[in-house]
Amino acid sequence: MTVGVPCPYCKKFFIVLMRHYCYSWIENWCKENGWTDLFVVDRNEYWAFPPFGVMPLPIPSQTLRTLKQQHGFSPDERRWCSIAVGATLLASIASYWLQCPMPLVGAFALGAVTVAQLEED
Repeated sequence: MTVGVPCPYCKKFFIVLMRHYCYSWIENWCKENGWTDLFVVDRNEYWAFPPFGVMPLPIPSQTLRTLKQQHGFSPDERRWCSIAVGATLLASIASYWLQCPMPLVGAFALGAVTVAQLEED
């Protein structure tokens, strides 16, 4: 799930994506296990050279899941969730003050996008 946001400089749309893993978590794992030259191929696809390897390999998905269980939400996930909760609180106040449900509808839409972005596949 992606959300388009206009760039203030070039007036083109770019895509805001949520990273599910923190780069430093994976970088630390690589240092501990002898993997070198970590790089990101896609937003959640990390590759590195294994010990004594001559070709880069993707970081094992089991390792990524283990890191996720140890550390919890990534900074991007925390930011998106905080924004969604804050928007819901503000929308609740605005809906009460305006006696109109439309701010809550907008907050619901933002919450739906956030929950969809939390999906890892």
